[in-house]
Amino acid sequence: MPNAITVVRILLAPVFLWLLFADAGAEGGLRWAATALFVLAIATDGIDGHIARSRNIVTDLGKLLDPIADKVLTGAALVALSILSELPWWITIVILVREIGITVHRMVVLSDHVVAAAWMGKLKTVIQAIAISFALAPLAPLVGEWIVVVNVILMSAAFVLTVASGVDYVAAEARGARAARRSRS
Repeated sequence: MPNAITVVRILLAPVFLWLLFADAGAEGGLRWAATALFVLAIATDGIDGHIARSRNIVTDLGKLLDPIADKVLTGAALVALSILSELPWWITIVILVREIGITVHRMVVLSDHVVAAAWMGKLKTVIQAIAISFALAPLAPLVGEWIVVVNVILMSAAFVLTVASGVDYVAAEARGARAARRSRS
């Protein structure tokens, strides 16, 4: 069940993109629908994990698929926001390089061990989801231009946590590799 929810999250990414681009990112109903679908899809991240842990059905496949689903959905949203000129490309590129690099590393070491997300990576995912949700939602016409400052702060926090959690991941893997070499000696 949890892995099925994760797969659905991956499959919702193209639907989300279609909704977002259908009216060229305009601030109408389709933009709100795209935002709602993104929020719903990203919220399933917590749901599938909770179900897996509470029912004691955590699997290696789930540990691998879950972060991939997050990256597919958030990556699609970041690229879309950049295409719409609502997010600088350099932010999207740095975040995607980190996300893809760690995902590729997870797949390379899969035969040796499964790398579950650390606390900072989980926090990064939550802050990214919030920042992207705010960036997607056409709130400025409703609440005023001050929301743009909130969006910048949220996206900045997501960017910093993305980089910091990437550095933490690399450092943890390096420590683990050194410990493994010492234990074999």
